[in-house]
Amino acid sequence: MGKQDRQRKLARERYERRMDRRTQRARRVRQWTVISGAGIAVIALAVVGYFIFAPARGTPAAAPTTTPSASPSASTASPAAAVQPAAAVSRCSYLSAPPAARSVGTPPAAPDAKASYLATIHTNRGDVVIKMAGSQATCTVNSFVYLAGKKYFDNTKCHRLTTSGIYVLQCGDPTGKGTGGPGYRFANEVAGDSATATSTYPAGVVAMAHASQQSSNGSQFFLVYKNMTLPRDYTPFGTITAGLNVLQSIAKAGVAANANGAGDGPPKQNVIIESVSIKRT
Repeated sequence: MGKQDRQRKLARERYERRMDRRTQRARRVRQWTVISGAGIAVIALAVVGYFIFAPARGTPAAAPTTTPSASPSASTASPAAAVQPAAAVSRCSYLSAPPAARSVGTPPAAPDAKASYLATIHTNRGDVVIKMAGSQATCTVNSFVYLAGKKYFDNTKCHRLTTSGIYVLQCGDPTGKGTGGPGYRFANEVAGDSATATSTYPAGVVAMAHASQQSSNGSQFFLVYKNMTLPRDYTPFGTITAGLNVLQSIAKAGVAANANGAGDGPPKQNVIIESVSIKRT
């Protein structure tokens, strides 16, 4: 092989190695872009869920600024399994979290995990009946039954309605501002609890609203009137068996003012919880 042939061969090999390195770099960039995009989507979904449902008290900041236009939509969100409550426990921990919107004390630490209940929320727009089982989300059910028995929810306003991307009516704050709680807090009770995973929250589910901490549930809850997808860390503790049409009618009327973004604010139809009655079944 002549000198020129050897030079051409070496040049060709250098060129092939250079192109191979360039191809590998391009492949790594594409893979990183896909991975980064997926991670950002999960984080964004978690952030949206927090700003939609966080009770506006203490830290973090009370006034959500994320608009529902960035919220996941039931029609566009990727398929997810329906959210499931955690199994029964024998002891509950309710931690002090003052101030209390209404001072009613603390639920008993030993719940009745075998009990089932029907809770009827009597509102000025009609009754909503919720089926709850102490064998699931035990401490959440125990707290709700306790607060209802203490008339904590009586004559309180449902302060928040969302009609874009997230489909809920939020209640449970005696101040009517989204800033109040019962003076205690407790942990989430969701099967496979993870803020990085998503689940479907079907129409008829009743779940707890909370702040960013996992142990920040109090008295605020939301009633779902249309299927939606959220991060899987909002504890479902009941299913609506009657009165879903009441919620849908409230939602159809819309919000009075877009206090937290388009389609997110106080309901146009004033919604007052007159009382909550509990029947053990």
